[in-house]
Amino acid sequence: MDPDVEAASHELLLRLAGRMPDRMLWRFRDWFGEGAMATLARTLPKALLKHRVDLDQSEYRLLVAGLIPYGADWHEVSSTLGVDASAGSRYTFTPEPPEWVNTVDSVSVVMPATLRGRPDVGEVRESWRYDRESADREAKRILLVTAVSGLPRLAGELQRVLRVLGEEEPGVEVLPAQAEPPPYHRAALADSRFVCAGAVDAGHHRLVPA
Repeated sequence: MDPDVEAASHELLLRLAGRMPDRMLWRFRDWFGEGAMATLARTLPKALLKHRVDLDQSEYRLLVAGLIPYGADWHEVSSTLGVDASAGSRYTFTPEPPEWVNTVDSVSVVMPATLRGRPDVGEVRESWRYDRESADREAKRILLVTAVSGLPRLAGELQRVLRVLGEEEPGVEVLPAQAEPPPYHRAALADSRFVCAGAVDAGHHRLVPA
């Protein structure tokens, strides 16, 4: 895959976090990580229109760059620009896990074992997300990882690990090193806890300033 096309698609999927339903976003990232670009090109524009997810000019350019080369419908793609007025985030974050998380949390054990000292991985953090518009206020784990290469494949891999561990709609955000995170991720990072670090120098690729 062309590196520029891959980077455009990955950035767009990052920007859709907190805007696209979780049940769809993780699946789009899974397809992307597996290289199923034709499937992604066919389904993502339709999903944006169905769920009235507004794309600004920069996001629209990412959609064009990432999916038009793989057969996305030009009419559907062009219709995503300014679908609806953008709204503020409906989510709040906290570094503390909810009470229902066991003291021996399998994810907290497996993730450090999987990512500690790993090539191309920098810092790994975790936050818990709450939906202000949800009556049950259910918490969702958000894993935040910085990496210098292979971001889509790493996201897909970690999603599959979390699903094996029981998280049906895994929240995995793999962020490019030395890039400004989108607002959703900045909010999550501001209220997150350190999990572990890969082999990439964490001093140069920290998600949260020391």
